[in-house]
Amino acid sequence: MKRTKILIIVLVVFTSLLQAQRLKDIAFFRGVNQEQLIGYGLVVGLSGTGDTYRSTMTHQSIISMLKRFGVKVPELNFRTRNVAAVMVTATVPNASKQGAQFDVVVSSMGDAQSLMGGTLLLTPLSDKTGKVYATAQGPLSIGGFDVRTASGGRVSRNHALTARIPNGGIIETDIPGEIKDSTQVKIILKEPDFTTANNVALAINSIFQNAAKAKDASEIVVNVPQNEQSDITNFLATIEAVQVQRDVEARVVLNERTGTVVSGSNVQISPCTISHGSLNITIRSYPVISQPSSFSQGETVVFNNLVPTVEQEENNTVAITGATNVQQVAAALNSLKVAPRDIIAIFQAMKEAGALNAELIIM
Repeated sequence: MKRTKILIIVLVVFTSLLQAQRLKDIAFFRGVNQEQLIGYGLVVGLSGTGDTYRSTMTHQSIISMLKRFGVKVPELNFRTRNVAAVMVTATVPNASKQGAQFDVVVSSMGDAQSLMGGTLLLTPLSDKTGKVYATAQGPLSIGGFDVRTASGGRVSRNHALTARIPNGGIIETDIPGEIKDSTQVKIILKEPDFTTANNVALAINSIFQNAAKAKDASEIVVNVPQNEQSDITNFLATIEAVQVQRDVEARVVLNERTGTVVSGSNVQISPCTISHGSLNITIRSYPVISQPSSFSQGETVVFNNLVPTVEQEENNTVAITGATNVQQVAAALNSLKVAPRDIIAIFQAMKEAGALNAELIIM
């Protein structure tokens, strides 16, 4: 019996290649980007799914915390499964002010089974230098569940050892990130490209004459006009709204783990012929039971008789006379009716043959 094959091609037509984008969507100002924060904390309120006695760091953390509240607990008699040691991480914008809230991610460090229903205790968050800028606390949201029974059964959905706390972080100390030089600003592209950098400079110069110059593929230097220096915030807001034509390389991204193929709209296929055939080998088990005769003192033996079968599917051939967009490429490959993982092999072969005019990225 032939297998039903489904071709899954994810077609992403980058409209940004045809339409201009705001500068704030493809670049940022140097000195005004983001800051990563990290902290170590405890999650309480778990229903017996926390760290076990083997996680000594959890026990030490609980004892140290209780000492701060004047509670002394003998270490030898200390047992709990309702607490888990976690790492708390977050990314916040520079120039964030005191009182601003942000989301945090909580990840288990020990041997806890699930963080479902837990609450993060007050946790200080610091930057790479160790300076504390924020604190985090609140109930966890894991977006799933992980339930285990005493008999060993388990029902789970999503990953229960990582959670988020929406608006669980609060800035305690202003994070630096202001532009100190009001006479010059530097724009950094998120994806370096010489053509895009030049387009950014041209777009800015169309508003502020001779103000911008592309230094390299990722940096554009902008001299602030004298009449704009008194209100640098208004000037930066005007720059952020500038429409820029972004240039992107033609790429085909292949994910071998999921069989996903993502192709950009600039991908082109040179004239070529693709031939694809599938050989299916199936080994089925037909158990044979050997029953001894009466009073023979023999034993019943079960023998698995493995019978291989081979099915050769009909070869399909499609000729591509030259495709100019992803729709034409998809139509040609879809006519082969091959599986997603076979599509990955076809793209690789086309790249080796010089028929795929795009960068091939395998994840």
